[in-house]
Amino acid sequence: QVQLVESGGGSVQAGGSLRLSCAASGYTRNIHCTAWFRQAPGKEREGVAFVDSAGDTYYADSVKGRVTISEDNVKKTLYLQMDSLKPEDTAMYFCAADRRASSCFYRRIDFDYWGQGTQVTVSS
Repeated sequence: QVQLVESGGGSVQAGGSLRLSCAASGYTRNIHCTAWFRQAPGKEREGVAFVDSAGDTYYADSVKGRVTISEDNVKKTLYLQMDSLKPEDTAMYFCAADRRASSCFYRRIDFDYWGQGTQVTVSS
């Protein structure tokens, strides 16, 4: 079992930056894909950024060039650096982990493990 706990959300003005963190605990050796998702009120959950165990990263077109996903394997922590934030980035952000490396490449949404989420609010 893997536990994920997000932090770093908050309220910022458009153009600002935030860095989200996701601390993992438990048996993480079988995890081969980790990702950040977000869900705004009334909208479906969408994948924002993915990183697999080879270090390959994948981004949603809506955030490409503005966010960077990274991980510290020693600290078992996943990060999402978000710059040039826009009001449309307002959402609950979740980190997720999956045992299938292909989940990153195919940008699946049916991940094995999920955090509780951290709210990001961007005002204009």
